[in-house]
Amino acid sequence: MAYKLEGRLLEVCNCEVLCPCWIGEAPDNGTCEASVAYHFDKGEIDGVDVSGLTLGFATFIPGNVLDGNWRVCIFVDDNASIEQEEALLSVYKGEKGGPVADVVRLIGEIVDVKRAPITFEVHEGKGKYTIGESIYAEMEPYRGPGGKPTRLVESIFSSIPGSPAYVAKANSFKMDSPELGLNVNIKGHNAIQGYFKFEAQ
Repeated sequence: MAYKLEGRLLEVCNCEVLCPCWIGEAPDNGTCEASVAYHFDKGEIDGVDVSGLTLGFATFIPGNVLDGNWRVCIFVDDNASIEQEEALLSVYKGEKGGPVADVVRLIGEIVDVKRAPITFEVHEGKGKYTIGESIYAEMEPYRGPGGKPTRLVESIFSSIPGSPAYVAKANSFKMDSPELGLNVNIKGHNAIQGYFKFEAQ
């Protein structure tokens, strides 16, 4: 077994709600400045247990999301051992194939890899996370007439392929990434929540 990962995703960007990247259109601002955090409730990579850890990204997308050439900074949970860090990076650099590789193949350059303290919380549909001093995001989902979170399914792009995404709005999104030349401090823009289950043999 290469990997089996289950957990939750929180994602924010500077597009308006709903981010057009998910339906294959160009970002609202021509480029996209985004952050994503994957929290692994359960996970194993080639026998290495990564349960309870979180992996975060600061991302610059220069145009249409499907055209690739993303530039990213990866943040590894500072609770991870060296073995766990190497296992997570092997998956999120696309080396282990499977659904994660289908997403990260769009990365053109990994500008930096850092360790950082990461917090990740989802409670009654509301989510927030912090990545060291670099990133803070807080969001809540849109809801349908029955009170359930609004879902996005069968989108041409997804950071959690195979799973529905919950459309949300970021009450706050702050990101300071000198490595990518990004400094974001906005409210009321796009956010996504979701659950994922990734597996590759």
